[in-house]
Amino acid sequence: MGELFTPTHLIVLAIVAIVLFGGKKLPELGKGLGEGLRGFKEGMKGISDEPAAKPGETAHTVTPKTADQTPKPPTS
Repeated sequence: MGELFTPTHLIVLAIVAIVLFGGKKLPELGKGLGEGLRGFKEGMKGISDEPAAKPGETAHTVTPKTADQTPKPPTS
């Protein structure tokens, strides 16, 4: 199996994209794709910059409700 992105493949993909979306729509699609990728990268950077939690630590503690704490339905 050959390379996936050879120049011939890229030319065929470009022609198919122009036929499907038209020349006027392609810059808008490219801009939207670029902004989306930029936002994704910024989001991933924010996740990786956070300090790693130690094993056993959680962001919050979950405590189950007891029978006395369960909400009662309103009576009318």
